[in-house]
Parts: sequence; structure tokens; C-alpha cells
Amino acid sequence: MQMKLELIPIPVADVDRAKEFYAEKLGFTVDPDQRFGENFRVVQRTSPGSAWELWTRPRVRCS
Repeated sequence: MQMKLELIPIPVADVDRAKEFYAEKLGFTVDPDQRFGENFRVVQRTSPGSAWELWTRPRVRCS
């Protein structure tokens, strides 16, 4: 069986800062930037020359 890495979810404290870092410093392509209500947002990025995607989203704090 061949397995492929296709999606890596990464929780971050600041979605805008992470978006800027991956796009400007690492050269990732910024794909959809989607908001799901006021408190949840997912930004998808694709690594240059790769099929895998990186998603950043706000960290969820448990109370």
C-alpha cells in the first residue's frame, strides 16, 4: 500500500501572521482563506512543487 501526505493541519495563535510567514518567507501559494463564523477560520496553503497542503486555524482553548 502506498500512502501519501496530503494535508497538514496546524493550530496557530495568529492566523494572519502565519499566513504572511508561509506565503512571504517560505513561498507557499495561499489558496482559500475561509471563515466559518466569527471564531473559526481556515487558511489553506500549497507548498511549491508539492501536492500536499497546509491548513492553519486558530487554536482552540478548552475551558
